[in-house]
Amino acid sequence: MIAQLVQASAGAGIGVFVGCLIGLSMRKRAGKTDGLLGNSVLLTSSAAGGAALGVMMLITYLTRS
Repeated sequence: MIAQLVQASAGAGIGVFVGCLIGLSMRKRAGKTDGLLGNSVLLTSSAAGGAALGVMMLITYLTRS
């Protein structure tokens, strides 16, 4: 059950991760590091991608029930 939810929701998590990675990298290069977790673009992007995956899994679970 969980594996199916992850597979169905992985696209949203990966998309948010890549989008945050690009956007936050550009922002950090400009010198704006406010809001980064641990002053790390990778950590912040991973957290955002994980949160998006969790929300999408919940939505998928609720719509399939």
